[in-house]
Amino acid sequence: MSMKQAEFIQAKGYQARVTRTARAKTASIKVEEGMVSVVVPKALPIERIERILQEKHQWIIDKIALHKGLITSSEKQFVSGEAMPYLGRNYRLKVHAGSFEPVKLVQGRLVVIVPEGSVRSNLVREALIGWYKRSALLKLREKVRRYAKVIGVTPKSVNIKTFKSRWGSCNPKGDLDFNWIIVMAPNRIVDYVVVHELCHLKQLDHSPLFWKEVERVMPDYAECKEWLKNNAPKLTF
Repeated sequence: MSMKQAEFIQAKGYQARVTRTARAKTASIKVEEGMVSVVVPKALPIERIERILQEKHQWIIDKIALHKGLITSSEKQFVSGEAMPYLGRNYRLKVHAGSFEPVKLVQGRLVVIVPEGSVRSNLVREALIGWYKRSALLKLREKVRRYAKVIGVTPKSVNIKTFKSRWGSCNPKGDLDFNWIIVMAPNRIVDYVVVHELCHLKQLDHSPLFWKEVERVMPDYAECKEWLKNNAPKLTF
């Protein structure tokens, strides 16, 4: 029976657990639940293990980020297993090949069916954007109806847009536009964005009267505002 010995290597951004075993012929790395482990042949020098980890550094960091749900759009590969945030929760992506169908949320997974061939990652991305936009419109209209009664305003329309640097906008006519990406944030943050825009139907500027109205409806608005400021870079696609 072979004996296993555990060691640890501190790398930049993570710690790897090293297990030596006579059964291993080559080194193998796993990242599960955000933890890094590497199984290696019993006599493999520590310097060689460190080089292997260095060579796989970006792959390891990406896997850890997936677990944390902090992966950015430039790192996304749009493959099964990736985490897709919606209203503060992460849903695992499940990609199937077949006749194209709209994206569905099934038992905690976002199921995407795309045809074989072509550039699959692009097809998956576009399908997901469509799902996010449809879901955002339904959710935001629901929230607007609820908070409009509390604030005492009557918006004319609620629409979904793609903005580069803002979460929502309104005009004096009562048209509300929201950035669909906001539904990647926690539910309470989405509430704040909705309340913010609805309060502009009473006060178009950011005067003390405006913020007083926001606070009346949402006493914890400052906390939500701070969260959005700190986490906005993570809400990307």
